Amino acid sequence: MNYDVAVVGAGVIGSLIARELSRYNLSVALIEKCNDMAMGTSKANSAIVHAGFDAMPGTLKARFNVRGTELMPEVCKTLNVPFKNIGSLVVAFSDEETETLNVLLERGKANGVPNLEIYDADKLREVEPSISDEAKGALWAPTAGIVCPYELTVAAVENAVVNGVEFIRNYAVEKIDFDGDVFTLADGEKTIKTKYVINTAGVYSDEIAALIGDDSIKIIPRKGEYMLCDKSVGSLAKHTIFQCPSKMGKGILVTPTVDGNLLIGPSALDIEDKTDVSTTASELADVLKAAQKSVPTVSTRAVITSFAGLRAHSTNDDFIIEPSKKNDRFFNVAGIESPGLSAAPAIAEYVGQTVAEYLGAQAKTDFVPER
Repeated sequence: MNYDVAVVGAGVIGSLIARELSRYNLSVALIEKCNDMAMGTSKANSAIVHAGFDAMPGTLKARFNVRGTELMPEVCKTLNVPFKNIGSLVVAFSDEETETLNVLLERGKANGVPNLEIYDADKLREVEPSISDEAKGALWAPTAGIVCPYELTVAAVENAVVNGVEFIRNYAVEKIDFDGDVFTLADGEKTIKTKYVINTAGVYSDEIAALIGDDSIKIIPRKGEYMLCDKSVGSLAKHTIFQCPSKMGKGILVTPTVDGNLLIGPSALDIEDKTDVSTTASELADVLKAAQKSVPTVSTRAVITSFAGLRAHSTNDDFIIEPSKKNDRFFNVAGIESPGLSAAPAIAEYVGQTVAEYLGAQAKTDFVPER
């Protein structure tokens, strides 16, 4: 099997990149070690499209988050994927946190996030009647939204395949050789030859990079546990409700889902096992307690299931989106933790265009964007 480009990893990032590449006259393989797409982080996350005020100005997270959020509504419309532009609120519970809101406001402005506004307590309760009496105010971000991440991934793969991408499942890349012109990927049984490799392997992206001798990436799995509540309480939050962020993430959120449920979480725990998506009673109890700080009426009676997902946290605290220094035909797209889902359309746009330009590919005249 011979290709121009092999994309390793069929999560939302790899799938949207494969779709972007299908706009060009290129032979593209999307390779996945599992039996289907969206089997990792893309099926177990907060499903939030972030406005972009949290990342530090000048970082790749800031750049791609804001652009991705701008692109997301049209991408979802074209691919027939549920998306709701409900906006988000970062809630302050103390004078110190109120100052944090102002910091986030200025940071958001620096990142190019439009129409941010500070709400006082009265305005906050007007728009979120179930919010805690302890809340002192909030940062309102009207461009934020919610999406179904696994439906977006499925849709991207379907559309990519319609446009000529080959989706290769149950293929765990164990070895990569390069002869100076072509990469040979092997899973122990079959080989795939390709001129260019894009590494979108999520929590395993450091291991895939290491197969070409690139040890510059270190991924720490950061486990987040969630509780999903029944649709009967889906209206407890009208918008995505955050607490003030910490170094471990954006904190516990309370948000409606595109299906009408209520989602609370995630916890944040750095682990070593890249397969550990178990939940624990103690972590879930902490998630519930933290969620009740924002919305006191949330209770275990409404919980219908719990789950956990792993975020691909890079030790450099930013996205890695660049050709490997070991081989400029090997493009690393790694460390794509939050706001990775929000940034996904923009990352795909950039990587697809960059790789197509590198290979001298021309745009197709018969590309079909709709699903």
